[in-house]
Amino acid sequence: MKFTLDIDNAEQLANICGSLDKNLETIAKSFDVEISNKGVDFNITGDNKTLTSKLLQDLAILAKTQTINLHDVELGIKTQTDFDSSSKIISIKTKRKFIHVRNVNQQHYVNAIKNQDCTFGIGPAGTGKTYLAVARAVEALERSDVRRLVLVRPAVEAGEKLGFLPGDMNEKVDPYLRPIYDALYEMMGFEKVTKLLDKNVIEVAPLAFMRGRTLNEAFIILDEAQNTTIEQMKMFLTRLGFGSKMVITGDITQIDLHKPNLSGLLHTIKVLKNEHKISFCHFESKDVVRHKLVQHIVLAYEKFE
Repeated sequence: MKFTLDIDNAEQLANICGSLDKNLETIAKSFDVEISNKGVDFNITGDNKTLTSKLLQDLAILAKTQTINLHDVELGIKTQTDFDSSSKIISIKTKRKFIHVRNVNQQHYVNAIKNQDCTFGIGPAGTGKTYLAVARAVEALERSDVRRLVLVRPAVEAGEKLGFLPGDMNEKVDPYLRPIYDALYEMMGFEKVTKLLDKNVIEVAPLAFMRGRTLNEAFIILDEAQNTTIEQMKMFLTRLGFGSKMVITGDITQIDLHKPNLSGLLHTIKVLKNEHKISFCHFESKDVVRHKLVQHIVLAYEKFE
């Protein structure tokens, strides 16, 4: 199979191929193919040449915005093998970054967020639940589909009693929302996020402070929802206003409540499972997109328990 990569300069080509063509060697070994190239003109031989071609084209898009490392290559390989060859792989585009969906369950999840007003992402750490929710939120804000982002998390470790922590409310809750902040900085930049926080376009709040509010034209993310009580979850879900979207993420294997069986997330799955206007997207250990060892750790715990 012969094809030409659509890239702008030699630096992008070197970025794709890797130092001493290390990236190409990894791809060739994984797909059991042979890859040769003269500049941007590539030739692939072997049974998996179509998958290899798709991966190189995805890396070409990625190379325009960031430096490609071996982790990106390995995730790309996993993506191509997880998807059917006829499937269309989705990307979420923000002004600073392309976010590539890595597997079928992630694809179902981002589609659900786009099409439904309320979506649950349930599964182990490292499956992209929070990161993809933030990506959809940033996309919606940049397209003016919503007017603000509201980031919520139950501060279970502090028992929802944050008064003993120093600083104002944002500073008290910030440590619990660090994964969301990291994703926002990556997709929007530190200065932009800081300005939007100052203007209250991005709002950070503990779950307890949602009571009595109705949120219109907002994208609301509740992270670590397994640590909500039944009453808190009901309260949160009824905050949904006109023109808004909600995404609720959680890992039911890491409940920190004193009585785990009273988790609001577990209860909601049972109560709302037949509500067709709400999507429940479940992830598994095979969907972990962090370091390979993380996937093995999650699987080991599942087997042990």
